[in-house]
Amino acid sequence: MLRLVSLKLGRLYRYVKLAVLGSLAAALVLNTHSLLASLQRNELSERRFLQLNKCPACWGTSWCRKFLNGQLRLESWGRLRLLDFFNVKNVYFARYGEPREGSRRVVLKRLGSAQELADIDTKICRRATGRGRCDLLQALPATEFASLNGDVRLLTPGAVEGWSDLVHCPSQRLLDRLVRRYAETKDSGSFLLRNLKDSERMQLLITLAFNPEPLVLQAAVEAFPFPLSSASWHEVVMWYGSGSDPRELQPSKYQPCFPDDVQGIESFPSDEGWPFAKYLGACGRMVAVNYVGEELWSYFNAPWEKRVDLAWQLMEIAEQLTNNDFEFALYLLDVSFDNFAVGPRDGKVIIVDAENVLVADKRLIRQNKPENWDVWYESKFDDCDKEACLSFSKEILCARVTVDHNYYAICQNLLSRHATWRGTSGGLLHDPPAEIAKDGRLEALLDECANPKKRYGRFQAAKELREYLAQLSNNVR
Repeated sequence: MLRLVSLKLGRLYRYVKLAVLGSLAAALVLNTHSLLASLQRNELSERRFLQLNKCPACWGTSWCRKFLNGQLRLESWGRLRLLDFFNVKNVYFARYGEPREGSRRVVLKRLGSAQELADIDTKICRRATGRGRCDLLQALPATEFASLNGDVRLLTPGAVEGWSDLVHCPSQRLLDRLVRRYAETKDSGSFLLRNLKDSERMQLLITLAFNPEPLVLQAAVEAFPFPLSSASWHEVVMWYGSGSDPRELQPSKYQPCFPDDVQGIESFPSDEGWPFAKYLGACGRMVAVNYVGEELWSYFNAPWEKRVDLAWQLMEIAEQLTNNDFEFALYLLDVSFDNFAVGPRDGKVIIVDAENVLVADKRLIRQNKPENWDVWYESKFDDCDKEACLSFSKEILCARVTVDHNYYAICQNLLSRHATWRGTSGGLLHDPPAEIAKDGRLEALLDECANPKKRYGRFQAAKELREYLAQLSNNVR
């Protein structure tokens, strides 16, 4: 019966899709002249389209030269402004070209819908002038986004706590990392705010409050915090060997030892391996990120072996974001098939929507010891009637060291029979081969991971599920 309902919903989804395409075709015929004009223009080189006039109430300017020089062009369908009606999330695909490297596909995001972007303008104006419309450049200095201008040394938790999921419970260590990795300044690499211009500080704070996704992507690619020539190779190795955190080293403690180390040491890659799309830059209210590949949803009916490998990677992502050497727990609060993509060549699963990520600093939790901080927390299963829903408490995520939220989110919304998306059910691991279905172990682990029956059952089920999926996909652990 459930399977029949699923098929009917899937058929209804296809009918609606066809109706939308038919309406679109009619609109194209009626607006042929304006459409041809749109196809010939490169709007990505126009300041108005980029909303560059909104700065510093924008996301940055690091890629403006590339945009304005015409190095980015929207792909054919993206040039049709008529389609913006359907592009609610304001996400575009474009080609980015370098003279010696050829062109490649990138993803452009406005980070919000047209209404959401208009709302932030209205809020800025109301806070500054009491009116809904104003000159943003004149209004910004009278808002909290300018509160850190001038001779303010650090971005502190008290200034931004609760502004967004990213900083629902920020630690100083997290904020220092965000400032140090902020890519929309020429002087990145320092955690001191005084190294940022006032306009860059306002851009940072507005991004943090409106949609912190660019900051998540930037903070997830951590370069060594100071030039390697300012520390001796021996002392760096000894610091690592001592079990201390090299990110807390202060450059002033070291004197140059090997002047050629900058070019010669390959042991400190700029990428720590976090599973997020690569941030490229911004211009006005448009950010550019690396194109990863097709969304996870397109693999829903892929061959069984492929789906097993993707499921294993998803569980590895859940583990990495929960337990890592940096002792930051990154909890995914919005998990759906559209928020992940798969690389076409390496088959690697990457998170492509990082707006709703809550970061808890486990070191700070251990230090402050809030009530029940060392009691394992089990997320509550939520059998709601909506797609991709999750049940969680941000306060508890911020106050416990051991939390199973990411395992719960991946299992419930992507892998198990409880996962529903676009009229389908059964999750990514639906319809397993007969011998696996008969064995029953996979189904049992998925059920316990999504809706545990034993106390702390999800923790053990997630561990066993990772191992079992690795075995099925021949991944060597």
